[in-house]
Amino acid sequence: MNKIKIILSTPWIVFTLIALISFASLAAAFIAEGLLELEPCILCIYQRYPFALGLLLGLIGLALRNNKSVAVALLGICSINFLLNSLIAAYHTGVEQHWWKSAVEGCSVVFLDNSHTKSILENIMSAPMGDCSKIPWQDPILGLSMANYNIALCFGLFIFCIVSAVMVAKSKLLHSEAS
Repeated sequence: MNKIKIILSTPWIVFTLIALISFASLAAAFIAEGLLELEPCILCIYQRYPFALGLLLGLIGLALRNNKSVAVALLGICSINFLLNSLIAAYHTGVEQHWWKSAVEGCSVVFLDNSHTKSILENIMSAPMGDCSKIPWQDPILGLSMANYNIALCFGLFIFCIVSAVMVAKSKLLHSEAS
C-alpha cells in the first residue's frame, strides 16, 4: 500500500505512466488499422485525440514535474481529458449496440472499394471508412469491442489522475528522480 502511495504522489512516475499508456493506446490503434486492416469509424478517430493530448500532457508534466502546482493542474487536465474519452467511448458503445443512432456526421460512411491494395501508411492515412454502428473487432472471450475496453481504460485513467492530483497536492515534498 505504501508503494502505491509513493507512485501516486510522485509526479515523474505518474506522468511517465500517462505518456506510456497514451502512446501504447495510439500505437495499438494504428497497428489495428495498419496491420490488421480494421477500418476505423469517425468515433474511433475521435477517441485517438485524447490519447494524443494525454501523451503531450504527460511529456509536459515530465518536463515540469518539479513544480507542484503545475503538476497538480496538469493532472487535473489529464483527468478531464480521460473522462471525456471515456464518455466518447461510451457513446460509441451505444451506437455499436444499436441503443441509439449516432448524431455524429460521418458515422454511417459507406465502405469504399478496397479492391486495390494499399500500403500500411496509405491505409492509416486514408479517410475513415468504418460504420460506427458496426463492431470491427470483438474480444473472442468476453465479446467486448475496442470501444468497451476504452471506456474502462479511460475511466481508470481518470480515477488514477484525480487520485494522483490529490496525493501530489497533499505531499509535503516532490519526490525527485534520484531519491
